[in-house]
Amino acid sequence: MVALASPQQGPTGDLSVVGEVSVNGTSAISGATVFSDSTITTGQNSSAVVSLGKLGRVELLPNSSLKLSFTDKGLSGMLESGRVRVSSSSGVAASVTTKDGVALADANQPNVFMVDIECGNTVVSTQSGRVELRAGNTVKQIAAGGQDTAGQATPGTRCTRFQQPAMHGLSSGALAALLLAAGGAIAAAIIAATRNNNFNFGGTPIVVSPTR
Repeated sequence: MVALASPQQGPTGDLSVVGEVSVNGTSAISGATVFSDSTITTGQNSSAVVSLGKLGRVELLPNSSLKLSFTDKGLSGMLESGRVRVSSSSGVAASVTTKDGVALADANQPNVFMVDIECGNTVVSTQSGRVELRAGNTVKQIAAGGQDTAGQATPGTRCTRFQQPAMHGLSSGALAALLLAAGGAIAAAIIAATRNNNFNFGGTPIVVSPTR
């Protein structure tokens, strides 16, 4: 197994990749070990999944960059570009910070949420659980199935946002089974192929096992 960063005490992450992915500027492959405070970057048509055992997992979509930190009790990310999807277990503190604010998951329950800054502003979508979007003096509660924004989109940008259409023959239950059985990176590749690389994570949320 390849270790990406200096050895340290505490939890580590297992990396799965599709396409061109780097960790701390070094090209990465599936099976590598990721340590806390690592920066993961994905290229065009590429994706990465960091599995963190009982904490949950973090998925980066194409053209994204995230500094990921984690301890035995929680995980946090600083999203510098693109989109990230976080799945966290009950009892785990999970947050993603952008230039506009911070998305903070409810640690009292499992959560699956997306943070998207591709258009210049911050869009937070909650698939399951509950997430707070804190921006300045404003706190917005985002329940499952909802989304909210912070900041201003870049004028004239030609970006795309997530959509929730049907999965071209994949039911919600089938998609959930695919994600659980195949693993995030492999499933991401399959989804990309069925959606012309327009990654979409609708349907039944992933349930994170409390054991590693």
